[in-house]
Amino acid sequence: MMLSARIAARELRGGIRGFRVFLLCLMLGVAAIASVGLVRGAIREALSDQGAMLLGGDAQYDFTYRRATPEERAWIDDHAAAVSEVIEFRSMLTRGAGDALETALTQVKAVDGAHPLIGALVLDPPVPMGALGPEGGLPGIFLDQILADRLGLAPGDTVQLAGQPFAYRAAITREPDSTGAGIGLGPRSIVALSAIEATPILAPGSLYETEYRVILPEGTDLDAAKTAAEARFEGAGMRWSDSRRAAPGADRFVDRLGSFLVLVGLAGLAVGGVGISATVSAWIERKAETVATLRALGAAGGTIRAIFLWQLAALSALGIVAGLGLAALVVVLAAGVIEAALPIPVTIALSAGPMLEAAVYGALVAAIFALWPLARMATTRSGALYRAGRGRRWPSWPALVLMAVLVAVLLAAAVAFSGLVGLTLGTFGGVVGALVLLWLAAFGLRLLARRAAHLSRGRPALRAALAAIGAPRSEAAPVILSLGLGLSVLAAVGQVDAALRSAIQRDLPDVAPAYFMIDIQNSQLPEFLTTLDTLGTVDKVETAPMLRGVITEINGQPAREVAGEHWVLRGDRGVTYATTPREALTAGTFWPEDYAGPPQASFAAKEAQELGLKLGDKITVNILGRDIEAAITSLRDVDFSTAGIGFVLTLNPAALQGAPHVHIATIYAAPEDEAAILRRVAQEYPNVTAIRVRDAIARVSEALGTIARATSLAAGVTLLTGFVVLIGAAAAGEGARNWEAAMLKTLGATRATILRSFALRAALMGAAAGLVAIGFGALAGYAVLEWVMEAQYRFAPLPALAIVLGGVLVTLTAGLVFALRPLAARPARILRARE
Repeated sequence: MMLSARIAARELRGGIRGFRVFLLCLMLGVAAIASVGLVRGAIREALSDQGAMLLGGDAQYDFTYRRATPEERAWIDDHAAAVSEVIEFRSMLTRGAGDALETALTQVKAVDGAHPLIGALVLDPPVPMGALGPEGGLPGIFLDQILADRLGLAPGDTVQLAGQPFAYRAAITREPDSTGAGIGLGPRSIVALSAIEATPILAPGSLYETEYRVILPEGTDLDAAKTAAEARFEGAGMRWSDSRRAAPGADRFVDRLGSFLVLVGLAGLAVGGVGISATVSAWIERKAETVATLRALGAAGGTIRAIFLWQLAALSALGIVAGLGLAALVVVLAAGVIEAALPIPVTIALSAGPMLEAAVYGALVAAIFALWPLARMATTRSGALYRAGRGRRWPSWPALVLMAVLVAVLLAAAVAFSGLVGLTLGTFGGVVGALVLLWLAAFGLRLLARRAAHLSRGRPALRAALAAIGAPRSEAAPVILSLGLGLSVLAAVGQVDAALRSAIQRDLPDVAPAYFMIDIQNSQLPEFLTTLDTLGTVDKVETAPMLRGVITEINGQPAREVAGEHWVLRGDRGVTYATTPREALTAGTFWPEDYAGPPQASFAAKEAQELGLKLGDKITVNILGRDIEAAITSLRDVDFSTAGIGFVLTLNPAALQGAPHVHIATIYAAPEDEAAILRRVAQEYPNVTAIRVRDAIARVSEALGTIARATSLAAGVTLLTGFVVLIGAAAAGEGARNWEAAMLKTLGATRATILRSFALRAALMGAAAGLVAIGFGALAGYAVLEWVMEAQYRFAPLPALAIVLGGVLVTLTAGLVFALRPLAARPARILRARE
């Protein structure tokens, strides 16, 4: 080992010329992974450190569509040092009257005098919380700046919330406890709880959430407090949350998106691995005679391998350190922009965890891709090495086993770091599948080029291009592999994004309703339907009674223990009752219209299959604090993609007899009639909240667009790495192109012919990489749309065409740049130097 280390150190004294691609590939891949990891880690730390502020207290008691009873509130007060009650709901904000009526959907937070327990609400102008109280005969309201601008409000103007007048006092600049609320359908409004207590907003059955945020006595154990609260409110529909995980939705989103972007960065590192392997292969070829001489002098194979391994280890360490340094520089320089774009106070700083993760990935990828050419060298005889690397063999089986072990370690590390087994395996499988497809494309292109060469007689430029692609030392494989993987990721993102936008534009006007109307009181429903009928512009109205409930048990066992973290079990769901089924039954029988026996349930067939439910199973649903156990007697084919009314759970009417509830309605109308409908409903039924379906879908589309942009940025790093490998392959092949150009000139070829030959070669390889990327993107788009999102996939030709043109342009640019010197060189000098 000492001898090999000493020889390796002497070899490295010659500098790192020839290893620029190796170092750049490793540096870019490590930098991408470390940068994403540092930002993800900063957000995680902020969510953890600021848990109490984000939640609004040490802990929170949530009740669905009801307030705590006096006895429950007394228990909460007895176990807390301070309590603040907050009620959240959606409603309509209006200004003006008649044809001049302006409306906006808003997410309302009604707060008591103790709010906020932690942190401060930042307002413009900076008025105190007491400004929500009555002043000049009207209670106050704080609005998100977007809302104020939309309605053209200035402080002091009057607006109506659910039909009640309020005076606009200030714009909300920042809420300390806004992160855990998730994506709302409208901008925020804040009012005093006392201003809405006597309104229909809090009528029995209305849709709202009550949160009791508490500061616990000093020294309180959160686990013990949670256990006591769950025991006290068992069966009452209370949900507990505390500062340890104040914003589970945000936390989950950051984890998953961050992990996915790290995995995309790992794909970029895999592209860099192609460059690493090509660089090491070229290096070994340059050292072939040295290796042969060492063998002839009696050096053992292990000693020779150790010499190369020492050098590669030193260069890998240099590349990893450079990558970590680049990540640190980028994150520090962009910290201000990142912090300003996030909804919570985050301090972007360097930390060891993400750096270590990126370093581990970099070391493993460098080892895996460098071992292949090293292992092949070890099985090549000295005579073959003297003949410029001819006679290469496959690596020995111990080397193959070692590489397989390293790949398994890399996969295990990715699973451990991300914590998302399915996503990691899917991404890993996609990268491997793309590499296999690209390698097959390169092999097929070389084979096709060799067979088609004889068909190009009379076209010397094309014949020379095909001969170069089909040659034994063709650069087709590294070019197509490096460029194609980056293009494949971009193609997949482009296909998914285009398919989603196409589906929204294609299906929304014909299938989706114009509005969802919620909070329609029982007494209002007949008159509400009559009003819509008199408008003459409504095509169809569907209504259904609605309550909200939480499925707590399946066959007497906790639901999440039985069926896991399915979306149906995560929080409360809409529940309805009916005498006849709304959808077609797929199994079982529906109860008779006059059924009055034990509660029965009809469940959505697809969701029942995912939860493992079957006919005869019993589910327990908590509605307004009351547990109802019902047997599943039928399954229904519920299609949620129509954006119409659809319930996972339907109960027989007698099971919900006496439970306060409201009705919902879907209104189908032409887009040009929507404004008139909204004005009429807002004027006559101010307590009814209208949710425009197009606006709701636009919010989702905007969120998906943000994810697509983030993924495209990560894919761009992959593409940049591929471009570095492409440049490296072009630079490495410059000597061969010198010889080729000299021979062609000697045989009478003009510079234009030679240039066309180089251009055709580059264009064919770029087109092959682009075509494979289109195929992979189409497969990935189909899988995501059809299997994950359950939407119809349609191939998007424009992004596909852009991918092919991009691949051709990139390879053409690289090929022509490195063709300039061979074209300018004199044949005599090149041929004499070769002798």
